[in-house]
Amino acid sequence: MVAVWTPLGLVNTAATLMAVLSILWLTARSPYSLRESGLNAPGRGMLVTLGFGIALAALIAAAGVLLRQTFGPAHPVPMHRAWQYAIWALAQEFILQSFFYLRLQSVLGHRRAAWFAAVLFAVVDLPSPLLTLLSFLGALLFCELFHRFRALVPIGLVHALLGLTIAASLPDSLLHHMRVGIGYLMYHP
Repeated sequence: MVAVWTPLGLVNTAATLMAVLSILWLTARSPYSLRESGLNAPGRGMLVTLGFGIALAALIAAAGVLLRQTFGPAHPVPMHRAWQYAIWALAQEFILQSFFYLRLQSVLGHRRAAWFAAVLFAVVDLPSPLLTLLSFLGALLFCELFHRFRALVPIGLVHALLGLTIAASLPDSLLHHMRVGIGYLMYHP
C-alpha cells in the first residue's frame, strides 16, 4: 500500500522492493509444494479458465461500446505496455493466489479465504471505484478457478486479457489510465 500511495521516488522504490523481497522470501520458506502454489504445468481446467476469460473479455468489450457513448473514449494501449501488463498480471496472480489465498485458505477455509483475498486485492485499487469493483469480482473468480484447478499460468493469462480489455474498451474518464492510489488522484487528462 505504501508503494501505491507514494509518488515515484526513493520511498516508493524502497517499499516496492521490500514487498517483492518479503513475498519471495516467505514463499521460498513456505511449506507449499509447486503444485499447491499453482506453479505446475497447466493441465486440467486450462480450457475452462481460458473460456471464462474470453467470454468475460467479450462482455467487457460490449459494455465499453455502450459506456463510451456517454463517458468518452478509451485510452489506447500501446503494444509495449501490453506485454509489460501481461507480466504484471501474472505477478499479481502469484501474489494473490500463491501467497495470500493459500495462507488464508489454511486458516479460514476456501470460501472465506476467497472473499478475504478478494477484498485485499481490491483495496489496492482504491480510490478508483470501477477498478476496485472489477478487481474484487475478478479476484473472486480467480480464487475459485485457482481452488479448482491449481494452475497459475492460465489465470495470469486471463487476468492480462481482462485487464487489457478493460483498458482498451472502457472510458478513460472512468479509469484514469488504470491508475490507482495517488496516481488516480493526481491524474489529469
